[in-house]
Amino acid sequence: GSRSGKSLLAERRAAESGLRVVYVATAQALDDEMASRIAHHQARRRSDWVLVEEALDLAGVLRRNAAADACVLVDCLTLWLSNLLLAAADERPELPAAASPRFEDAVRALVEVLPQLPGQIVLVSNEVGSGIVPVAALARRFADEQGRLNQRVAALCERVTLVVAGLPLALK
Repeated sequence: GSRSGKSLLAERRAAESGLRVVYVATAQALDDEMASRIAHHQARRRSDWVLVEEALDLAGVLRRNAAADACVLVDCLTLWLSNLLLAAADERPELPAAASPRFEDAVRALVEVLPQLPGQIVLVSNEVGSGIVPVAALARRFADEQGRLNQRVAALCERVTLVVAGLPLALK
C-alpha cells in the first residue's frame, strides 16, 4: 500500500546487493503533490546510483540496463501501469485502456524480458486490491490490471515480499 515502506525495503535490498545500482523511476510529476512525492524519494536516494526515468518503455529500459554486475531497482510497477493505462486511453479512447495493443504489448514485453535479464532486479509494486471495489470504471480496470500484473510478475520472481506498516512479510 501507499507509504507502507516498500520503497525503503527495495532501496535497502539494492544497497545490500553489493552491485552497481540502477534506479528506474516510473513516476511523472504531473501535479505538485506528485512532484513532492518524487522529491521525497530523490532526497533519500544514494548519489552514486544511476537514475533512469522512464514512464512507458520499462522492458526496453530493463533490457538496456540489466547486467551481471548491476542491481536494477524499478520504483514502481504501479505508476508504470497507470502511465500505460492513461497513454492507451489517450491514444485509442474508443477502446477500454487495457484492451489497447500498446498496453498489452508493454505488459507482455515486461513479462517476457524479466526471466532473460542478468544481474539482480528489484521491483516495487502496490497491492491495490485489498480495499473496496472502486466506484469508477477506470479505477476498477486499474485495480484489476494491477492485480493481474502483480500475479504475473510474482510468478517469475524468486522472492516476493509484502510490506505492511513497514514490516516485510515473505510471501515467496
